[in-house]
Amino acid sequence: MSPEQVETDILILGSGGAGLFAALHAKKAAPDLDVTVAVKGLLGKCGCTRMVQGGYNVALAPGDSVERHFMDTIEGGKWLNDQALAWTLVTEAQVRIRELETELGCFFDRNPDGSVHQKAFAGQTFDRTVHKGDLTGIEIINRLSEQVWRRDVHRLEDHRALELIPARDGSGLAGVLMLDMRTGEPKLVRAKAVLLATGGGPTMYKYHTPSGDKSCDGLAMALRAGLPLRDMEMVQFHPTGLLAGAGTRMTGTVLEEGLRGAGGWLLDSTGQRFMEAYDPRAERATRDVVSRSIMRRLRDGFATPSGGVHIQMSHLGPEDVRRRFKGMVERCADCGFDLAGGLVEVIPTAHYMMGGLQFAVDCTTALPRLYAAGEDTGGVHGANRLGGNGVANSTVFGGLAGQSMARAVTREGRLAEPDPAAIEAGLARAYGPLGRPAESLPEIREALYETMWADVGILRDAAGLTRALATLDGLSDAVARAGAPDGDRRYALTWMDRLNLENLVLVSQAVARAALARTDSRGAHFREDFPEASDLATSHYTVVRQRGGALDLAMEPVHFTHVRPGGSLLDAAA
Repeated sequence: MSPEQVETDILILGSGGAGLFAALHAKKAAPDLDVTVAVKGLLGKCGCTRMVQGGYNVALAPGDSVERHFMDTIEGGKWLNDQALAWTLVTEAQVRIRELETELGCFFDRNPDGSVHQKAFAGQTFDRTVHKGDLTGIEIINRLSEQVWRRDVHRLEDHRALELIPARDGSGLAGVLMLDMRTGEPKLVRAKAVLLATGGGPTMYKYHTPSGDKSCDGLAMALRAGLPLRDMEMVQFHPTGLLAGAGTRMTGTVLEEGLRGAGGWLLDSTGQRFMEAYDPRAERATRDVVSRSIMRRLRDGFATPSGGVHIQMSHLGPEDVRRRFKGMVERCADCGFDLAGGLVEVIPTAHYMMGGLQFAVDCTTALPRLYAAGEDTGGVHGANRLGGNGVANSTVFGGLAGQSMARAVTREGRLAEPDPAAIEAGLARAYGPLGRPAESLPEIREALYETMWADVGILRDAAGLTRALATLDGLSDAVARAGAPDGDRRYALTWMDRLNLENLVLVSQAVARAALARTDSRGAHFREDFPEASDLATSHYTVVRQRGGALDLAMEPVHFTHVRPGGSLLDAAA
């Protein structure tokens, strides 16, 4: 096959907060550059930023500070964070939130005196979460999309990225092999700079929050390109995913953290409020602590009828709950539940990947001309992301990526000649299964769900992780054998499902491999056979690479560039 070729100065993969901010900042820095956004669905209508309910963490109020936000982020990340990245997050968030309001037109909730309202989120020592009710992501993405549509930014909608294509001369990245899902035809997009901002999306778990189009495509492409991924064992589970019943995609979707921050209770099947027995912060403990506590309660036989626990808000006053959490109340009502006045069943749900591609503060990566931002990256959050730091991460580093790419392309940008062997291999991987007999993709997907949930989930041990790796090897072989019908290739859902599963299984192998290697417990990663954290002062993070079709793992030391364990920037600030 000979794919159609398209040329652009900057190619952005993904249209969430990171991708859209990158497009806007690239055009602002260099208006004459040709910027193209490629998205698996429709711009402004897909991705995870749009689904953000809770809000945006930023130090704005009197009594708060960037140092305090930084320390919350580092301590929440159990000292595994790249501190330069974390410091950039908390300082640039102050710039970005004002840009969202004053330049992009976001309307955030305000106090009676006109100041921005900031609510409580778990794991933080200050109420710093800016929000628009509990529909913050929709507000941000709607405004970003409007601004992108107003500018001369080209769009490749319904295009999925298949492979990162290196340059023939080995100088870096030449472009991206893509699939136009509207036609079923391949397309090679050559670019002087590419941003990987596809989002993570741990949809390999039985219960998960991200939209169905998320299948870790960016991380899988990075692995196949031999790039280093750090902290891949760190998968965050949100404690309160809705249990709406089998066979509905509403199951697993988040009931936001602000419910617990406002004083919501978690109750087991006996009606007992149990979190105080596990952590003095009770329901306002960090997400990893609450998720583990729920799973232990379930394992001890205190599950509600659908297999979870209850969240109760009625003691706060039903009318007040309806006013403060309109989106959540309506979401539950759509599924037949009364959040304001009754009990709603919830269960921990795979929500966010702290791990991802290694990158620098300017969003460069080990592959020249490839940049990364958002949930495709690792290092910002360490072992645990604070609720509200996710959308801040995407917008902060998306903006920085746009600026960095514009500078680089303006200064020395060139189109590199793509490696024809890499193009051929990418086409063979994507198109080779067409016309072969199909194995049962739904059975493979269910086996993946069960394996990751049971053995690579919230409570882990060596036996389960070893068992999972063996199962995942078998699932990888099963996906490799699986074909797809070769009739009408336009929006061929079985074909897309197979491509999704191939990426999900590969990334799942990286998660399980890193989890087996980390023989201590940190944040989202909890080993029942190694329940204690190792010495924080000698902390190491995991790095996974694919070499010769196998996953290699190394441990790298954490560099404490701003503060060492036991110290605090608050002391220096005082």
